[in-house]
Amino acid sequence: MKYIKSNIGFIISMVVLAVIALNPEAKSFILKGLIKSGLYEPDFVPAKANNQSVVPSAIFRSVGGQEIDVADAKGKVIFVNFWAKWCPPCLAEMPSINKLAEHFKGEEDLLFIMANVDGELQESEVFFKKNRYRFSTYIPAGIVPEQVFKGTLPTTIIINKNGELVYQHEGLADYDSKETNDFIKGLLLQ
Repeated sequence: MKYIKSNIGFIISMVVLAVIALNPEAKSFILKGLIKSGLYEPDFVPAKANNQSVVPSAIFRSVGGQEIDVADAKGKVIFVNFWAKWCPPCLAEMPSINKLAEHFKGEEDLLFIMANVDGELQESEVFFKKNRYRFSTYIPAGIVPEQVFKGTLPTTIIINKNGELVYQHEGLADYDSKETNDFIKGLLLQ
């Protein structure tokens, strides 16, 4: 008993670490705190015209069965986030994406595609409603070209009105920022 009392702090720390390691929502909670530290700001480096590339066909299907091919959606700015419900960084950045979507609500030339790579449309829709996220979920409706998604979660891409890939980020980022808003406003004005 004396051994347990002298190591109670260590035992509690190990239990907390085990919960964090085994529970995606617990990991997400920790990452949400870190995201606000400024360590995960997206880097919107202005792309030179010769570095931009036209996005190949990638089709996404919504709960209602609507299909969107990003290659055919010229005239719109498209924000695509690849995520999964079991992915803690994906869950951690979701509130910041939701705030970004709220900031641009009513903007007809901006489309948010939240692409669940697990293909769980119904479960994702329930998850979004439970968390009061204002966007709908999609799933890839076929093979997504590697130029668009290499398999890292989360991955976010932004496509301009000309159908060119102007932003690609693999990993956690905080999209509730002035830089993100300014970047998207600039794209909408083009």
